[in-house]
Amino acid sequence: MSKLNIGIILGSTRQGRVSPQVGEWVKRVADQRGDANYEIVDIAEFKLPLLGEADATEQATAWNTKLASLDGFVFIVSEYNHSITASLKNALDYARDAWNNKAAGIVSYGSVGGARAAEHLRGILGELSVADVRVHPALSLFTDFENGTVFKPADMHLTNVNGMLDQVLAWSGALKTLR
Repeated sequence: MSKLNIGIILGSTRQGRVSPQVGEWVKRVADQRGDANYEIVDIAEFKLPLLGEADATEQATAWNTKLASLDGFVFIVSEYNHSITASLKNALDYARDAWNNKAAGIVSYGSVGGARAAEHLRGILGELSVADVRVHPALSLFTDFENGTVFKPADMHLTNVNGMLDQVLAWSGALKTLR
């Protein structure tokens, strides 16, 4: 059986964001496993305008094509005002069928580990027929980032990242039979 394709989705487009640091860390951990094809998917690169504000046929087609090529996801989620970023919600709304019957893990960060954003994302994923896994690495802005800008994760997070990836792969493989 061929390896699954897992997208590590950067959920922020803000200038000076730290999601690329977190995403690269997850990818390094994932690549060491050798059990799937992992890639960073940066929503900023797709330049999706606000849904309904402009003709985005080209961007939406590229976004949906990318999502369709993936068997599962790991969302890198920062918490903004107790929820996910507007750019991530917008990107989620630009696709429908491309999300269906796939699995997702969540790596969140914020003042309380991004837990509130992760919980909001779980509700949205359920509506999109994405099965989110239970293991959830939650990173603190106070202990896992120097000055809130340089990502320095505690070693204890490796156990949760690997546990989450185990679940994402198991569920992604099982759900692939439905697509």
